[in-house]
Amino acid sequence: MPKNLAIVGYGKMGRLIEQLAPEADFRVPLKLDIEENAGQRGITAEHFRGIDVAIEFSTPETAVANLERLCAIGVPTVVGTTGWYDELERVRAFVEKSGNGVVWSANYSIGVNVFRRVVAEAARLLAKEAEYGAWAWEVHHAAKKDAPSGTLLALVEEMKRAGYARPISTGSNRAGANPGIHEMGFDSAADTITLRHAARSREGFARGALKAAQWVIGKRGLYEFGEVMFAGDAKTMRRPAD
Repeated sequence: MPKNLAIVGYGKMGRLIEQLAPEADFRVPLKLDIEENAGQRGITAEHFRGIDVAIEFSTPETAVANLERLCAIGVPTVVGTTGWYDELERVRAFVEKSGNGVVWSANYSIGVNVFRRVVAEAARLLAKEAEYGAWAWEVHHAAKKDAPSGTLLALVEEMKRAGYARPISTGSNRAGANPGIHEMGFDSAADTITLRHAARSREGFARGALKAAQWVIGKRGLYEFGEVMFAGDAKTMRRPAD
């Protein structure tokens, strides 16, 4: 029987998630747009009765308050909003206190999460090769609010955790309708290595969020999507804040 999914934040991503939800064996009996959920008034135990899991795609200004209310009423949640990560430790504290299950990520694309591992391995291999400098760059559609993107910042942190301790030049652009390009590079006098991920549409993000929603039901604690993607992989560890 399909599970009941609530969508908190019914913009472009919310509508795409609703469209793809049946493929992931979900039905969507509850959708809250910005007006319906002003001041989190739509997140009540009554409205969420019978809901198995929620996907939150709102704004950086409202995501943490939405998540806190969802945890308070015991709804497992996938957080797709970016730009709030300076509050990650506070979120971790109230998620663990609530006993709820929450998945967060700077990017739910399956390809991007594989890309993160590739970037980290390249950084590890070049960490002691002092002649190689590094850069990180991204471009997204003009409406994206955070810059650099959460994904780019997470990629840079992956490089640092892999042992690359030299400066990493970081840049971003906002223009048009580009769904997202992330490029990481290493350059020396002898050669250049360029690693790039280019999203063709938002569909990959939506499918990843639905995959996380299937997984988080019945879980407790705060998880990053990489832990969902690579569950059972011996190399997967609980990551610190991205």
